Amino acid sequence: MTENQTRHHRTSRLSRLRALPPWSLVAAGVLTGGLLGGGYGVLRPAQYTATAYVVAVPGERADTATALGFAQAYGRVATQIAVLGDAQARAGVPVATLRAAVRTATSPDAPMVAVSATSARPARAAAMANAVAGALTRHADAARADTHVGLREFSPAVRPAEPASPSAGVTGLVGAGAGGLLGALALLVRPGRRPEEGIVRPATVPGPAVAADAHGRL
Repeated sequence: MTENQTRHHRTSRLSRLRALPPWSLVAAGVLTGGLLGGGYGVLRPAQYTATAYVVAVPGERADTATALGFAQAYGRVATQIAVLGDAQARAGVPVATLRAAVRTATSPDAPMVAVSATSARPARAAAMANAVAGALTRHADAARADTHVGLREFSPAVRPAEPASPSAGVTGLVGAGAGGLLGALALLVRPGRRPEEGIVRPATVPGPAVAADAHGRL
């Protein structure tokens, strides 16, 4: 392809882009994003989350404030290798799986630790959460002589009935919104129409003075 043909091809492509109605880019973005988001929600396996709760209990030489502080500390310790290594046998999964699937949360107002586990299998999610919560309780009890604070099971994890991951409809809506936003951004940077395009210039008509001057010269 010669240089002139390449330049003509680029000019034709820009002309076609300028000819598109402004809403077409946004509509195409919404449609494409919705299809991609919905497809992702359908193809991605559902994820289930189960949560076990343990509570810090102060001993004779500790108070509620001390228990609250140790609950915060145990929330950070729960995902460490020492606790996960103790929990892997009961959970039936390797430490690497526990590390990727288990999360903890604590409250600034209550001496409680929430241990959550996520898996594509509901029963496994509950087993992992209970295994890590049990291992954390055993570690806390082993150090109770020094900390004067122990952990007790408050609520075990149960098998979740519904997935925690978003449905295909939700992912489709999110994808449609993102696609519409990208379409709007593309609309802003779309090549605009040149000022001289679409403007019909009026024919130049000689004025009376020019016409009279020309008549005198004849």
